[in-house]
Amino acid sequence: MTQIFAHRGSAGTHPENTMQSFFEAEKVNADGIELDVQLSKDGEVVVIHDETLERTTNGKGFVKDFNLNELKKLDASYKFKTFLKKPTIPSLREVLEWLTGNGLLCNIELKNGVFPYPSLEEKVISLVREYQLEDRIIISSFNHYSIVYCYRLAPEIQIAPLYSEGLFMPWVYAKSIHAGAIHPKLRAAPDEIILSSMENGVAVRPYTVNKKDDMLRLFQINCSAIITDYPAKAIELRDGVS
Repeated sequence: MTQIFAHRGSAGTHPENTMQSFFEAEKVNADGIELDVQLSKDGEVVVIHDETLERTTNGKGFVKDFNLNELKKLDASYKFKTFLKKPTIPSLREVLEWLTGNGLLCNIELKNGVFPYPSLEEKVISLVREYQLEDRIIISSFNHYSIVYCYRLAPEIQIAPLYSEGLFMPWVYAKSIHAGAIHPKLRAAPDEIILSSMENGVAVRPYTVNKKDDMLRLFQINCSAIITDYPAKAIELRDGVS
């Protein structure tokens, strides 16, 4: 059965990359969550997608220029202003600690394409090992050098390259870098690529699958997983198909 990963949590209905968004993913019985990590000024691994603060918080400037304590004071509810409790930017430590109390998988995307955060890989792996979550974590990035480095540091943690354009025989590429999966943009994942990858032992988790027709197409071919902003909708559709 196709697994459902909640993109930045249940980002279609809750403030993305916040604990509230992750709680919702668990509540609707998603199989996993997807989140993004960067480093604060004081070297803490924080969960936020953009390198800048403006889109998702009431802050201004680059994430890397603020300490964790300063980032924690920001309101991360942005377009979702109806929440009574102000959501904050979580640290990866907070999320991993919460994960020890459930069975969710977690895809950690390293956001190190714009700024090459020093030691981001080491810090993420160290936290994952501290909470003994190696078998439930997937590390992905558009920076493929970074995930290869992660594999060398921690071959027991699955890695998956993110990409947005069509790749020729992506399962061959995945195997060449010891990746157990590929995470293509939806448009770069036609049925024949998905099926060939899975036949060759490489899981496929396309992003960001939000439309009903796309979800149904992927469920019908039993795609490994989808990454979606609307896990509740996806689960309802999937369970209807199966």
